[in-house]
Formats: sequence, C-alpha cells, structure tokens
Amino acid sequence: MINGIKFRKDQLLSEVQFETSRSSGKGGQHVNKTETRVTLVFDLNNSMAFTNVEKERLHVFLKNRLAHGILRMSCQETRSQLKNKEIIIERFLELLAEGLRVRKQRKPTKVPKSKIEERLKAKRFNKEKKSGRQKIRKDDY
Repeated sequence: MINGIKFRKDQLLSEVQFETSRSSGKGGQHVNKTETRVTLVFDLNNSMAFTNVEKERLHVFLKNRLAHGILRMSCQETRSQLKNKEIIIERFLELLAEGLRVRKQRKPTKVPKSKIEERLKAKRFNKEKKSGRQKIRKDDY
C-alpha cells in the first residue's frame, strides 16, 4: 500500500474498535435476528500510528467524516459479519492511504499565443456571422 500503511496495518487494527448491529433492508427473518452490520470506530486524535504532520493531513482530508476526531465507517453489504468486517477494514486502509498520499503541486502555465489568437479568430467569426443576421436599417445606407 501507499506511504507505509501496509507496515502500520497491525498497529492501526489494534487501535480500531468494531461495533455490530442489525442491518436494515431486505432479508426477512435473517435481518431481524442477526447482527451483520459492522461499524469501525477509529480515534484519530489518540492514535499512536501517525505523526502529528500525518494527523493534520488526515484531519484535512477527512474533515467531513470526522466527529470530534473520531472516524466511523460501517458496512452491511453481505449477510456475513466476517465478510463485512473484512470489507470495512479494506476500505479503512484505502481511505487512510488516500489521505496520506502527497499530491503533486500544480504549476500554473501561461496560455500560448497561438491559442489566444485562435480564440480571438473564432470570436471574430461569430461576430461577423451574427451581424449578418441583423435587419438592415435605413441609417446603414
């Protein structure tokens, strides 16, 4: 994985808590009596797996997903609690890897003269085309 998440996997998973609950939706009696939804709870503020710089980067990336520094993710895709747990762990690790990925800084570039001239030529063409559609007035003679 990216940025050493693979090496921190064991440490991250030791800091994660899992909650189970009954899933919603279709499934009949099975849904009503089994707790297959798995919710992953991760406290980013108290995590020992990340440096302060990495925590700040993750806070910015996850700002809409964090509530008081705690990340909650849930999965209820399958009827198996174990499969849902595996799915949510994979999503969690991918999310953290994406948040820690350093993006390239965009270098602003200047618009080439040929493109500016091409745009102005197109504008002139449209101007002439539309001016040809106007009614002829007596003042124009």
